[in-house]
Amino acid sequence: MENIKTIENFNKWKKTLHKIINTSEKVGVNEETIANIGKKFGDFLEKNVDPENREQRLIKELWSVGTEEEKKALTNMLIKMIETEHHSIH
Repeated sequence: MENIKTIENFNKWKKTLHKIINTSEKVGVNEETIANIGKKFGDFLEKNVDPENREQRLIKELWSVGTEEEKKALTNMLIKMIETEHHSIH
């Protein structure tokens, strides 16, 4: 039962991120700004939030060892993953 809850929590997390990205795009925020905001958010999460599941823990571990360039790339990949996943659902 724990695995189902973990999957649900990770899916909820991704849906929340998609809403944030989608809203930002609707109000005219460009992709570079969204990525910069995402990076700042990632820095905040790394320092202040304990991951809820293994997927978030992996992202946090990758974030903690990444260079600034790698963190930007990871942010862009997460945004791309979320957008692609959302488009395939609809």
